[in-house]
Amino acid sequence: MKNKNKQNSRKMWQWDMSFKQNVRQLTARIKQLQGDPHYIAMGMGAGIFVCSTPTFPFQTFLAIALAFILRGSKASAVIGSWIAAPGIPLFYLGSYKVGTFLLGSSVSIGLEPKSISDLLNMGLGVAGTMLTGGIIVGLVPGIAAYFITRKVFTTIRLT
Repeated sequence: MKNKNKQNSRKMWQWDMSFKQNVRQLTARIKQLQGDPHYIAMGMGAGIFVCSTPTFPFQTFLAIALAFILRGSKASAVIGSWIAAPGIPLFYLGSYKVGTFLLGSSVSIGLEPKSISDLLNMGLGVAGTMLTGGIIVGLVPGIAAYFITRKVFTTIRLT
């Protein structure tokens, strides 16, 4: 039984605990992140930025890669992508709207293709539109996450 509890304590979210207990545990883990506030904040911003783009199956990997490129904390990038995950439907809708506005075209998402090539073209058009919009939409929460995280960790480390 002890081994099971030890294994569960490493999980990000535990369903057998209350919401309040999970938030306390997550907060404690975030406080344990190593590095200066800029390093941690750069990773958090990268994770939240990547989560705003339409790259769902690869978000954690891309968040780690972007944190590596930006020389930020890989652990805080993973945490950032998990924190932002509940907002994915809103991010994707915003990405589509901003992408269609920027590209000046409206790509239909309706599923009425007449051939396989129509289906492929529609998929690439929607993906390109959402990726363009996602980069723009992701900048705002990513930059905000950087400054908020930096402020929080500067305050935590001073006390």
